[in-house]
Amino acid sequence: MSALASHRKARSRTAKTSPAVGFTTAALASVTLLSTQSANAAPEPRPSVEEVQKKVDDLYRQAGTATQKYNKAKESTEEKRAEVGQLLDEAAQRTEKLNESRRVLGNYAAAQYRTGAVTPTAALLFADSPESYFEQTQLMSRMTDRQRNVITDYETQRAEAAKQRAEATKSLESLTRSQKALRTSKQDVQAKLAEARTLLSKLTAEEKARLAAIEREKQEEARRKAEELARQQAAEAERQRQEQAAQEQAAQEQAQQEQTPSTGTDTGTDGSSTSKADKVLAFARDQIGKPYVWGATGPSSYDCSGLTQAAWKAAGVDLPRTTWDQVKVGTRVETKDLIPGDLVFFYDDISHVGIYIGDGKMIHAPKPGTNVREESIYYMPIYGSVRPA
Repeated sequence: MSALASHRKARSRTAKTSPAVGFTTAALASVTLLSTQSANAAPEPRPSVEEVQKKVDDLYRQAGTATQKYNKAKESTEEKRAEVGQLLDEAAQRTEKLNESRRVLGNYAAAQYRTGAVTPTAALLFADSPESYFEQTQLMSRMTDRQRNVITDYETQRAEAAKQRAEATKSLESLTRSQKALRTSKQDVQAKLAEARTLLSKLTAEEKARLAAIEREKQEEARRKAEELARQQAAEAERQRQEQAAQEQAAQEQAQQEQTPSTGTDTGTDGSSTSKADKVLAFARDQIGKPYVWGATGPSSYDCSGLTQAAWKAAGVDLPRTTWDQVKVGTRVETKDLIPGDLVFFYDDISHVGIYIGDGKMIHAPKPGTNVREESIYYMPIYGSVRPA
């Protein structure tokens, strides 16, 4: 027994690690390491109030751009819907005429069939190409002028019906694209506004107070710039008044020397334009206090271009719907030359507009959550200005 035992291999005393146990140990080590790293990692820094204010302003500007896209898509959708409706009405009328021509041809075909000139199978060809049918069977020579006219009219009606169906189909496809663009623009506006509201909701009471202080500083700076423009415009108006008075005095003296009555000088003032501007301003002032609602054109709420469009319409001038189209109407004017009633556009993307009322101020519908109000034109970066009429 001892001899046999001497040949046995000694059992290894080294314990083997179970794969499952090894994996669990490694996993626990990883979790512990990650937990330690997470505990030691610095929290993500909160944005400063200034950064929040800049981000919110930018979101509102982007929402303004998306609103103009929405307005344009809505206008296009309404136009396409009207166009499709008209085409469908015309197609229905054309179809009725086509059916009438087909009934007349059917009567002729029946008459030909009764005389044995047309087989039943050939008679069916009238629905597709009656002129071709008669040519193939050499029956055109046997037809009266009235019958030939009916066939010609049928072919004309059928071609026109096919053309109108194609136009209606094309318009329907265009309408579908406009509706899709409308939905996309609406979703874009809502997303931008929701993001801005979320940023503002995360501010503490202290941060909101600081944000309000920044807003007041911004408004104060804009007010100072407006007052400076008002002084410059007043000085220029006084200079022009004195120059005009001097010209009138000189004209009177010359008239006395020549012993002819003086008719005065032309001041260059367009009374019609002044009257229109007065109506624009009167309408705009009546809207002060009404809420901004994107896509709205009144009478209870407005977006920026909806307000300017409605105000000038009150003066008998039709403006396009969007800021991008309104900026192309009328005469471009420099900021220093602004007069009441002019339209002032803002931002490089021309996404906002207001109505100049004088003294460096305007009436406009600012943004969601605000009402139509007076404000300095320097509250936002100016793109340019136009005089619609």
